[in-house]
Amino acid sequence: MAARVLVVEDAEAIRTAVGIALEEAGCAVLTRGDGDTLEKDLAEFGPDLVLLDVMLPGRDGFALLEIVRQTSNAGIVLLTARDAVEDRLHGLRTGADDYVVKPFVLAELIARVEAVLRRMGRLRTVLEVDDLVIDVEASAVTRAGKPIELTSTELKLLTFLAGRRDRVAGKAQILAAVWGYDDYAANLVEVHVSALRRKLGSPQLLHTVRGAGYILRTPQDTSGAEQAL
Repeated sequence: MAARVLVVEDAEAIRTAVGIALEEAGCAVLTRGDGDTLEKDLAEFGPDLVLLDVMLPGRDGFALLEIVRQTSNAGIVLLTARDAVEDRLHGLRTGADDYVVKPFVLAELIARVEAVLRRMGRLRTVLEVDDLVIDVEASAVTRAGKPIELTSTELKLLTFLAGRRDRVAGKAQILAAVWGYDDYAANLVEVHVSALRRKLGSPQLLHTVRGAGYILRTPQDTSGAEQAL
């Protein structure tokens, strides 16, 4: 289920832009121009995170923050032009999880929101390659909807390769990322790649690029790669 974010911001242009950016990031979004319906929204929308402007008409963001903390376990990110240290400290001490100062870059704001959601366990990292789905936080892997049982090392190897989707990873890179060193026997990587390839099944997703390393990519894109035995 998508993370739910309630945006309370009185500036229409900012509210609209933030709402669109959050939706593009995969969140379910509800936007408001003030906090008049906050209690109702907390009860009915049930946000995982509330993005609050501090300077609002009526009840300000600090007052709304206290209401959220009293009635919900949602994460809170304050959004404001007030960048004085005492304001930031007040917000954090009152219970905010993060504080973003205007003007801001949308990409940074979304990253900060996602970081709070991830820390709270309300945003999962899901990697997909064709019909292969890796839920990183749940340590769960499926292909075509069927679960695949992997060892912890195989899961770490697969996650690393999926994070580099369509890019070749050399054996030294894999050793450093998965085992934490880069001067061990290369056949350690080969053994685990071979086992992982068997478990992933067909059509093949994990390919060997001769003289370069390994790559995880969709079955139809196999030029320049060949299966390692």
